[in-house]
Amino acid sequence: MSLLPSATEIVYALGLGDQLVGVTFECDEPASARRNKTVVIGGRDTSGMDPAAIDAYVRAQLAAGQDLYTLHADALAALAPDVILTQDLCRVCALPTGHVEEALDYLGCTAEVVSLDPRSLDEVLTTIMTVGQHTGTQQEAARLVAALRARLAAVADRVAGRRRPAVAVIEWVDPPFTAGHWVPDLVMAAGGRLVAARPGAASVQTSWDQITAAEPEVVVVAPCGFHLDGSAA
Repeated sequence: MSLLPSATEIVYALGLGDQLVGVTFECDEPASARRNKTVVIGGRDTSGMDPAAIDAYVRAQLAAGQDLYTLHADALAALAPDVILTQDLCRVCALPTGHVEEALDYLGCTAEVVSLDPRSLDEVLTTIMTVGQHTGTQQEAARLVAALRARLAAVADRVAGRRRPAVAVIEWVDPPFTAGHWVPDLVMAAGGRLVAARPGAASVQTSWDQITAAEPEVVVVAPCGFHLDGSAA
């Protein structure tokens, strides 16, 4: 069972799609991710809200000690998963591990809860190995990671010796948040030079004046949770 969209993608990349029994309402990659799967995590539909309204909603929920996601306990119990993939890295992104474990104790389920919490690009690749270890697909995970590292090496060769333009990545736009965790590693791997970023650390609120003062030559706008059309808007 996957309680995290990125974990769902890893599961499919390891050829485990048929064994995946439960997903979240946000799991839409690959396109078949929710087909014949039980949705065990629900949340508010924010598709009609602008970034400022979403930010206000999230802040209000967290200030009140409320969760942003709902675990459908009955569905969880009926599926009786062996392994549950979730995270503790960001409370805004998914249900924390502790909440899942509390639900399992209450339901009397014995599933193994695996938390995936990468803070760097290298740790992202390590999470693939972690999923492989807990699902008996170590060889598939090793092949996948090797292929991804080969792609990164090929890009590194292409950008070697080139001038690195200053790049700012904006993970939220109203208010603006800088890029954090593994996103700065992606920019460096692609040949950029990071400005207004927090490699390995959580994304934090900033201001457009601060971003401007960093003098970026390229600004990448990638609001968390938005697809391409929403990001462009």
